[in-house]
Amino acid sequence: MVLTLASGSPRRRELLGGLGFALEVRPTDADESVHPGEAPAAYVRRVALAKARAVDGDLVLAADTTVAVDGQILGKPDGAADAARMLRLLSGRTHQVISAVCVRRPAVRLELCEVVATEVDVAPLDERVIAWYVATGEPLDKAGAYAVQGLFGAFVRGVRGSVTGVIGLPLDETLALLRRAGHPLPWDRG
Repeated sequence: MVLTLASGSPRRRELLGGLGFALEVRPTDADESVHPGEAPAAYVRRVALAKARAVDGDLVLAADTTVAVDGQILGKPDGAADAARMLRLLSGRTHQVISAVCVRRPAVRLELCEVVATEVDVAPLDERVIAWYVATGEPLDKAGAYAVQGLFGAFVRGVRGSVTGVIGLPLDETLALLRRAGHPLPWDRG
């Protein structure tokens, strides 16, 4: 059974590939706009499931991640000014990173999804730090305008929950879903 990753995320590909999964990567163009009044957990679940449904394959895996602060969804910034705005919101505060992962096996009409929330504590950031970080370019294509596994890790004081969920794919939950869907894990193969 071929595992199809319905994502163009290099981080998701690296996490799964690092564990030994052979992947067929097929990014999707699912609608990632937030619906009015949509809660962060419902949003990521809807988007991840839409991505999983948009791709054909024996077994399709899709995920979506967002950052939420005070119930506000922080997706990918629209540019440098928006990234700086998001970083100001996160400065000196605890926020949630919410990831949804969905596994779809069309032949047996199976769809499984899991939503994982992780709390992240960020150190206070002054305007010089924010300007420097935005200038690195790292936050411009990341939900919430940061990458915990990158330079921004220097400003993260604590993570309670799934570290890989903050990166974009909660591996513990992903492995459990793949096992439930009947996909052998790399260490289960003889």
